[in-house]
Amino acid sequence: MTVILLRHGRSTANTAGVLAGRSEGVELDDKGREQAVQLVDRFAGLPITALVRSPLLRCRSTLEPLAAALELEPVVDERLAEVDYGAWTGRKMAELTGEALWRVVQAQPSAAVFPDGEGLAQVQSRAVAAVRDHDRRLAEQHGTDVLWVACTHGDVIKAVLADALGVHLDGFQRIVADTASASVIRYTPMRPFVIHVNHTGPSLAAAVKIPPPEDGRASDAVVGGSTT
Repeated sequence: MTVILLRHGRSTANTAGVLAGRSEGVELDDKGREQAVQLVDRFAGLPITALVRSPLLRCRSTLEPLAAALELEPVVDERLAEVDYGAWTGRKMAELTGEALWRVVQAQPSAAVFPDGEGLAQVQSRAVAAVRDHDRRLAEQHGTDVLWVACTHGDVIKAVLADALGVHLDGFQRIVADTASASVIRYTPMRPFVIHVNHTGPSLAAAVKIPPPEDGRASDAVVGGSTT
């Protein structure tokens, strides 16, 4: 099973330098709306069978053009929601850099718990569980490997990628997930394979290859590296 982790398009909070968190009504800005429309061409040629998204507006708006083109109704999963930043929600990023917790978020995110919010370790746990649950559901539903999209948020994507890479959560700040970027993970019975990280180019099709169902070595790593 292969998932495309799609970060929402650029939002009004991104351009204002505000930590949006779970604030209501945070919409895409003009560039973000353009990024959402471009997804139709960027993902063209990919056999996408399902769409799943965070409940927040900026993710709904990002997926709307793609959902219409594919004639798919996105499934909403609360576990893919943005981090609950608690008392940090709605504050300027420039102010937050002076907080003692900011240094913890940078150096030891596994220990970071936001005031009146959740911890980043909790975020990773719920998000990874969501991705793996949808993988199982789609495998049972289709009886074969499928490609699906999960539209969510930057820190959520970085946490899922860290898990797939076998990297401790304290290393997740080394991963980049730009707005409207696509990161690709193929899950197999033995291990996840990280196919792509932070793809922002015009076409994702060349970066996504789904092995045929009869390939019994789909869980094996290629010794010496890929031959393609």
